[in-house]
Amino acid sequence: MGPKELQRIAYDPAAFEAFYREHVEAIQRFLARRLSDPQLVADLTADVFLAAMSAAFSYEPGRGAPRAWLYGIASNAVANAWRRDARERRALRRIEGRTLLDGDDLARIHERIDAAAQARALHTALACLSESERAVLELVVLDELSANEAAAALGIRPATARVRLHRARKALRRELAPQPSPNLEAAR
Repeated sequence: MGPKELQRIAYDPAAFEAFYREHVEAIQRFLARRLSDPQLVADLTADVFLAAMSAAFSYEPGRGAPRAWLYGIASNAVANAWRRDARERRALRRIEGRTLLDGDDLARIHERIDAAAQARALHTALACLSESERAVLELVVLDELSANEAAAALGIRPATARVRLHRARKALRRELAPQPSPNLEAAR
């Protein structure tokens, strides 16, 4: 879809429907990976497409493909949701007391922690990345954008995106590489 066609989504229902059908699943996957509430994912999906319709006239083709532009809108929607959630949590902490956990609650928590060992290792490895490296990696690996499209979605140069992607992959390989057991090393 070119810039003229993209601008049509603001006033042509058929053009909007085609644009929506082409991108809705990818945007939902993008949002679902970042948010845990299915209702919020559905609401933000609608918000992203409403924002795209409203901003269609301001789309600049030189800044990236329509897909990357749409991911940029979705990224902003997620950031806004996180900020809103953080404000709500701060407000709740001011008015709520702490709930104490009993033995059964702790046992269930320990079971969940043990069941998610691989996920924890991956999250720990991802935490070692800078936010800018993680953002490029997620767009390329999870959302299947090219490095150039990820650059456009993040508002950075393609060369910068490729460097960040290389650094992120190298850091993840280093963090996720199996570590030799200290006992094995001492036995040699």
